[in-house]
Amino acid sequence: MRPMPYPRLLQALCAAGLMLTATTAAAWTDKTVKMIVPAPVGGTMDVVARIVAEQLAADIGRPVVVDNRPGAGGGIGVQALIAAPADGNTIMMTASNVLTEIPHVMKTGFDPLKDVTPVTAIARGYLVLIGAPNVPAKDVKSLIAWVKSNPGRVSFASYSTGTVSHYAGMILNQKSDLDMQHVPFAGSPPALQQIMGGHIPLMFDGMATSKPLAASGRIQVYGIAAKSRSPQMPNVPTMAEQGFPEMDYSNWIGVIVATGITPDTLDRINSALIKAAAVPRVQERLVTSGFDMEPLTPPAQLAASVRADFERNAAIVKQFKITLQ
Repeated sequence: MRPMPYPRLLQALCAAGLMLTATTAAAWTDKTVKMIVPAPVGGTMDVVARIVAEQLAADIGRPVVVDNRPGAGGGIGVQALIAAPADGNTIMMTASNVLTEIPHVMKTGFDPLKDVTPVTAIARGYLVLIGAPNVPAKDVKSLIAWVKSNPGRVSFASYSTGTVSHYAGMILNQKSDLDMQHVPFAGSPPALQQIMGGHIPLMFDGMATSKPLAASGRIQVYGIAAKSRSPQMPNVPTMAEQGFPEMDYSNWIGVIVATGITPDTLDRINSALIKAAAVPRVQERLVTSGFDMEPLTPPAQLAASVRADFERNAAIVKQFKITLQ
């Protein structure tokens, strides 16, 4: 093999140097990044985490390992985050409800307004009311009639106590004068197994995890808990259309870090995540998985939205007397 001419060799070395500099600038650490997910494999947060982690690793030139820590409504995962050094080597992909809903009804061991700092929101997921394939009702009106005709015999699942999945079921109970019993699970996948098997009839679940099951006929979908219909499920009416205007529940899914991280590291993580989320293939995979892309929100504004949702949910818990079961 003949030696490369000097000018071409110099150009190649310069190009390699520029690539290395770009990668180094994008990376905020020279270590493996741990991305905690406070939910089991296959859940809503896990889906987003694995799509983003793959692209993020390619962009920063460092491994990004997804670490699932389900349980306690996300509290186990958050405690693992805040127990790690606040150096950016440990980040967390979470849904906003872990910060804004669960702490109102469960002792989480963390203060969502002080102990963690939102970095960026990436996607938004919507809640849908689903049923087991053997439930005879085909819409919300007939579903409520069916529950009332079976007093004390109908239950609803949730993907953890204190989550929006729990909130929505309790609101449906109280607004419709039902007596459904709440059965919490450690995440959406185990709850969905019970729904598909016909062991538990109903659940409010994330659209991303329910959409493929509905498409294959393994579950029924009765309504979307949002103000308007979703292009993901255009033929499914909203809960508002069916008499429940207060059922407007969605959560952003994004990255948080432990409070105490340096502003420079926070900015670099934010920039890297924004870059990864902007890749067309990433956006396509997220949308195909049942999510809407979330508009770019600066960390300070995102933190303000967390506080606003936290206060809103405190009022809901008080109004509907939602308690730990």
